[in-house]
Amino acid sequence: MSPPARRYSLAALTVIELAPPEMVSCAAAAGYQHVGLRLIPATPDDRKHDVIGDTPTVRDIRQRLASEGVTVLDVEVFRLRPDTRVADFIPAIETAASLGATNLLTTGQDADLARLADRFAELCSIAARFGMSADLEFMGWTEIDSIGAACALLERADCVNGGLIVDALHFNRTSATLADLAAVPPHWLHFAQLCDAPATVPATMEDVIREARGARLMPGEGELDLTSLVKALPPQLPISVEIPNAELGRTLGAVDRARAALRATREVVASASRALN
Repeated sequence: MSPPARRYSLAALTVIELAPPEMVSCAAAAGYQHVGLRLIPATPDDRKHDVIGDTPTVRDIRQRLASEGVTVLDVEVFRLRPDTRVADFIPAIETAASLGATNLLTTGQDADLARLADRFAELCSIAARFGMSADLEFMGWTEIDSIGAACALLERADCVNGGLIVDALHFNRTSATLADLAAVPPHWLHFAQLCDAPATVPATMEDVIREARGARLMPGEGELDLTSLVKALPPQLPISVEIPNAELGRTLGAVDRARAALRATREVVASASRALN
């Protein structure tokens, strides 16, 4: 029996210039089954949208999801900092649930790992009420800065709906290996993020951040070993196509950009599939 067909989601960051309802329509027009939405701004410079609660924007999102046949894969970004009150996330989580989201994208930004594990467990407990997972994204500039650190936190929190996100860029920039990935329990993997980049790691952390937020490449345009990474992932795992590129955004419209990103991602996945057979 052949494995289930791979499903693809348009990550919010790929078309971050769009308002959330427009992201839904863009994902549908470009051929994605899913979309990721940013409900909580990631940086002070983010555009703010009225997307928490029963707002006109949320109702617009819900209507477009229903009419255009796209579902929400993940919502972001749930940052766990030293001063975080996890209960403050409840309105956003309730909104995510009302939109049918299945995953909460989470970052660990607290050096007190005992406190961070407690807060992650609390987030998982709230997410579980709505049938969602909480998924850690390890990044070189956060306290959870490696796949090993993410696994250690998941073990400490011990939540059935906790997971980690394999982002191709962060996987490379934090020097993770395929052996590291092979050691991750499959039930911790709920979705992955794909993009490409040059093989050379940027010289400073500021440059690493700049690349991650606005200079990623289409799969196949860079030098990352995406074929081996995809081969190592469970065949049914959804892939979020996260390719923010500020320069490309100035010359190519959102739908065309999203469609090109999906085509390039599918080509990498097809290459990985051929290598397995």
